[in-house]
Amino acid sequence: MPELAAKDACELLDADHIAVKHLFVDYARLAYAPDAPGAAERADIAMKICNELTVHAQIEEEIFYPALRKVVPDAAGLLDEARQEHQQVKNLISQVREMGTADTTMDQLVADLARAVEHHVKEERDELFPKAKAAKGLDLAALGQQLQERQQELEAEIA
Repeated sequence: MPELAAKDACELLDADHIAVKHLFVDYARLAYAPDAPGAAERADIAMKICNELTVHAQIEEEIFYPALRKVVPDAAGLLDEARQEHQQVKNLISQVREMGTADTTMDQLVADLARAVEHHVKEERDELFPKAKAAKGLDLAALGQQLQERQQELEAEIA
């Protein structure tokens, strides 16, 4: 995911959303081009999408969601739904990783993954992030630093 300096938690997470959206666009351009060229390149992009989403979900689940749950009790339902959406995304990631080779089946799985992520991102932007920004007692700058540090640790493990 992108390196960010002094971003709050919502900004960091949204930058991740934007970065992975660009990867989905790159994948789709190759997958739906005439004769679907670049199977190896598509597979590489798909694995990058999977890695970035895995790290993103993990930092949200380890750091952001628990912090938000602690200070915004009325966000519990949204956070439970977000975790369910993460599980759906993780299931799709697992299927994409098992494929290994880019073909029309992988193309469909990546498209399904893109739709699931798009839905999740919309809910975070429209519902969770506003609650986080309005929350008393939630230091989004400090939380952003924690998220970034953990993200870097996880990315180093993948590299």
